[in-house]
Amino acid sequence: MELNLTHQSAAHCENGAISTLLRYYGIHLSEPMIFGLASGLFFTHMPFVKMSGMPVTAFRTFPGVLFNRITKMLGIKTATRRYFSKLHAMRDLDRLILEKNTPVGCVVGMYYLPYMPIEYRFHFNGHNICVIGRDETTGDYTVLDSNATQKVTIGARDLLRVRFAKGGTYPLMGQMYWINSVPEKLPDMKPLILKSIKKTCRNMTSQPKFIKFAGTNGIIYLSQRIRTWEKTMGKRRAQLNLAQIIRMLEEIGTGGAGFRFIYGAFLQEASEITGIRRFNDYSKRITEIGDLWRDFAYKASRIFKKREGEKYTYDDLGDVLQKIGEMEREFFLDLEKYVDSFEK
Repeated sequence: MELNLTHQSAAHCENGAISTLLRYYGIHLSEPMIFGLASGLFFTHMPFVKMSGMPVTAFRTFPGVLFNRITKMLGIKTATRRYFSKLHAMRDLDRLILEKNTPVGCVVGMYYLPYMPIEYRFHFNGHNICVIGRDETTGDYTVLDSNATQKVTIGARDLLRVRFAKGGTYPLMGQMYWINSVPEKLPDMKPLILKSIKKTCRNMTSQPKFIKFAGTNGIIYLSQRIRTWEKTMGKRRAQLNLAQIIRMLEEIGTGGAGFRFIYGAFLQEASEITGIRRFNDYSKRITEIGDLWRDFAYKASRIFKKREGEKYTYDDLGDVLQKIGEMEREFFLDLEKYVDSFEK
């Protein structure tokens, strides 16, 4: 048994899973619109939270937040569950798919996904897939994964393993989520767009100075810390921390630059829907900031790979991050002020 859903690629797995669930109920929103409406853009650098023994740096909101925000905003009734019992976790998944004909989003660990190329596997417990069917003969599940090029299948044992993956930043406990009902008519999009833009701006700029690890404060905080890594950690540990930043930038989800590009695409689409043409100018600005994040990733990779005659230093990386932090603060303060003008 398999639900009638086609595979679609997405730049980010949670956006892709949400899009799949919404499409099943006839709601067609682009990936940038989902990301923008859910105020997914964020930044945090948390030395006190570890992944693979190194600080977590994130360029978006925490996993699961996008689904909760976008569905609440659109008046969609949903459910999310975690489990202590593996048996109950798989039984409930089967019940939703086979009896209620409901596609289910699952948060899984990437490392043991059998269809994932080995070079892309690492212990990251925040990957989102959508389970849309089960072969009652073989017991294999049909999965839509935005990282794959087409529909894939996964055995029951493998699915159970990735749903309860250990390692990573937190235990998954078989987390899954789904839609129970959708409204007959969606709300007007213009006020939702303006509200979500303001929320993103506040998330990036409203923290007091002593909360230094979040928003644009966090970017500047990382710019300060990265300059000291070689002295305080030694070259080898500094390189490992740098590799972690590069991986978060370029491999996990869409990374720093990618999320800025997605938000730029959201602002372009918002301009068309609301008729506010100036959003296109802001789209260009955030895209230019995304280019700077790519420049940072390039220079960081050169330092990590220790290219012969390499001229870039950790101070250079700190300079780029300082510039990005200042540009993002100015961008979001300007954008918030502009959106505020529509409420006066």
